[in-house]
Amino acid sequence: MKASQGSIKRVFYIDLNEVLTRDGFQERIAAELPVPDHYGRNLDALFDILTEAGAGWDLIFYGSSVLKSREPKYFATVLRLCDEACAETPGLRIRFFR
Repeated sequence: MKASQGSIKRVFYIDLNEVLTRDGFQERIAAELPVPDHYGRNLDALFDILTEAGAGWDLIFYGSSVLKSREPKYFATVLRLCDEACAETPGLRIRFFR
């Protein structure tokens, strides 16, 4: 029996330990998630990917403390964006760990 599209779960472990900048964060996203070649490498593009393709995704970011301390406002915006994307996208789960 085939699983329905809604029951498929994809888990992504994304290491942020060596990510020090906004650009570094976007590069890591582009490397770890199945984004199109034309991915815009900005927060609007990330939101679009999460809400358009993220149904059933489980994103686990770890090692986020360095980026959080170096880019606190940006990191807070990323957290807010992720909360909004999860609220809009069935089955999308995003967690951040130090």
